[in-house]
Amino acid sequence: MADYVLVHGAMHGGWCWGPVRELLTRRGHRVFTPSLTGQGERHRELAPGVGVATHTDDLVDLIWYEDLGDVRLVLHSYAGILAGPVAERASGRLAAVVLAGGFLVRPGECLLDVEPPEVALRYRELVAQRGEGWYLPADASYLTQWGVRDERLRAWAGPRLTDFPFRCQTDPVRFDPRPLAALRRVYVRHTEPPLPSLDASLAAARSDGWEIRTIACGHDMMLEAPEETARIIAV
Repeated sequence: MADYVLVHGAMHGGWCWGPVRELLTRRGHRVFTPSLTGQGERHRELAPGVGVATHTDDLVDLIWYEDLGDVRLVLHSYAGILAGPVAERASGRLAAVVLAGGFLVRPGECLLDVEPPEVALRYRELVAQRGEGWYLPADASYLTQWGVRDERLRAWAGPRLTDFPFRCQTDPVRFDPRPLAALRRVYVRHTEPPLPSLDASLAAARSDGWEIRTIACGHDMMLEAPEETARIIAV
């Protein structure tokens, strides 16, 4: 038995991990699927001050208060940038970090630093035009960008997407890289379709010695292919 903490990406919530959580629980693991501040069922907590430090606190507090150990920390998409600070602050409690189609930053970088420039510009414009300068408005059209093709899945997931705090895209991520480097690190790349925005993160993972695994589905792998996702993150 192992402790798993499965963390969603931007505009999602713990709800997206439901099928994978059930599969891992059946195998005897303890599984936690928190919703980060301002996301999912916690969308009413969205505020201009919510940023990377807020979400780091969310995860560190969960690990501490639940007294978790030997944790497999699985981070999807945006949540990948939390790997370094959580590994530093939860030192001694993590066994492995898995980036499931996750963004990877080096100390001092922000999420937009590792996005393609044209994507970063589009997000900045959307925040300025429709997000009051501090949040990225949720829109079901992102499901197309993420490669979600199943119409029933789109109809179910689209209404559950929530506005995303812009500070999470612009806050520099500060951490000592050594605790993360000391852990087992696995990067899961998705290929059908791939997400070009992740190219820089995948390259950085390869350069830094992460194990690379591949899954043949789109970005929301936990929804599109829960059984394969559960298998591939079982490290």
